[in-house]
Amino acid sequence: MQIRRVDEDDWPLVQEVRLRALRDAPQAFGSTIARESGFKESHWRMRVRSTPTWVALDDAGTPQGMVSLVLEPGSPADDRHVVALWVAPDRRRRGTAWALLDVVARAAAADGARTVSLWVVDDNAAAIDLYVRAGFQRTGERQPLPRDPDRTEERYVRTVAETPQATGT
Repeated sequence: MQIRRVDEDDWPLVQEVRLRALRDAPQAFGSTIARESGFKESHWRMRVRSTPTWVALDDAGTPQGMVSLVLEPGSPADDRHVVALWVAPDRRRRGTAWALLDVVARAAAADGARTVSLWVVDDNAAAIDLYVRAGFQRTGERQPLPRDPDRTEERYVRTVAETPQATGT
């Protein structure tokens, strides 16, 4: 498994993985397949240009996962927010998500962040288990899920140690 940071010219790869993620786990994301399948090349390029993103590729070069990192509006300046984490169903519980979380934690630390955070829906037990085992702690900060106010999500946070710049390998 190789994890590498993508650049703007990798937009078709990001599009492919993101749409796979939205088809596989529509309830886990803040967007929908209907919305994002209509995005044009210019949108995908802008997304990759403005949002550090990494993909996990198997030995054949097939994408098996993805994660992005953003500075979330309203969050502390020394926090980076983990978004769009997804791993292909047949690659789950094999360390891919751990590796993706580690690379974003290293990148956040190299960018001067003290913490990484994420929101997770209360009824997503598998994700909660992963994040807690990966060192994230509950904050008690809760909010209705923006696209489904009948569901609730909680913010989790992980302290990151200063490490060398993530290389994506």
